[in-house]
Amino acid sequence: MTAIRSRAGIVAAIVRKDFTAFSRNWFFLVISIIGLVFFALTFWLMPNTVDETVTVGVSGPGIGEALTSSGESQGIDLKLYPSQDALTTAVENGSDGVAVGLAFPPDFLQTMAAGQQTTVDVLVTAGVPVELRDAMDSIVREIAYAASGETLPVIQLAQNEYVLGVDRSGDQVSLREKMRPLLAFMVLVIEMMSLAALVAAEIQQRTVTAIVTTPARVADFLTAKVIVGTLLAFVQAVILLVAIRSLGANAPLMLTILLLGALMVTAFALIAGSYGRDFITVVFWSILFLVPLIIPGFAVLFPGSASSWVKVIPSYGLINAIVGATSYGEGWSDVLPDLAMVAGWTVVAYVVGLSILRRKVEAL
Repeated sequence: MTAIRSRAGIVAAIVRKDFTAFSRNWFFLVISIIGLVFFALTFWLMPNTVDETVTVGVSGPGIGEALTSSGESQGIDLKLYPSQDALTTAVENGSDGVAVGLAFPPDFLQTMAAGQQTTVDVLVTAGVPVELRDAMDSIVREIAYAASGETLPVIQLAQNEYVLGVDRSGDQVSLREKMRPLLAFMVLVIEMMSLAALVAAEIQQRTVTAIVTTPARVADFLTAKVIVGTLLAFVQAVILLVAIRSLGANAPLMLTILLLGALMVTAFALIAGSYGRDFITVVFWSILFLVPLIIPGFAVLFPGSASSWVKVIPSYGLINAIVGATSYGEGWSDVLPDLAMVAGWTVVAYVVGLSILRRKVEAL
């Protein structure tokens, strides 16, 4: 028991030294504070609403009723305009949120009823998806057949719709909600760079040699680095989530997710710090890990299922767990597979990181 207390006291002393060294590193200290403030402001400035309807502008006498019966049930919000010029101006300027314009000629209904051909102008901007343009073309054709008193020249087919992946129709989250896991992960990454710089500095300045010549062992040095890195990343991630009110009702689950994330980035920080010879190389190795690790965070910003290769990235389980717990109210059983994935990658990263750092320290 005395030996255990002695080892714990040595590790605690190294931890205190590391926190003192971190507080004196003004660059990473200021970056950490600025990062927290910036990420919190970014979150609150993001839109917090989701609109799943498409606003369509319409011009032409008597067209509004026909379009309502064909399109409003499909999530289309109609805006009527007195003339094509007014409609064109609205589409160009995005007035009233109009994304697409349908300009019907004044005699459209009469012409179609007489069985004659006429022209309808579909007004779009360059940013409108092709799928939405095609949908507008289909609506115009339906209105034309309805106005002429004829049915569509096709046999209506029975169809089944299968949504691959998770169907979020009617359950979309706002851009603010989508940014939450990315911001939380960015805080963890900043602290990864801080720990990597601290480890690299101690190796290059041979501070670690002075430490292991005392009663401290290499294992004590490594344990202290794991504790320091995990605490730095975990505490600041918690501060951010508190600032953006994202711990939610299931705070223990979120704290567990953040703790696993802090442990994971600390393992990668040990690898980056072991290879870093100066500030530039530390940044290089940190970015080398940052780029692939942050991809799942950006994947959350776009709908659809993530690609298979994205799912094998170590940070995917972490991002997915944060999204599920904060945006969709998922519980322990729902995110358990993601947590298991994060834990597995963390163990692998620590085996690699600690072995590399141990060899580096013993070679000094």
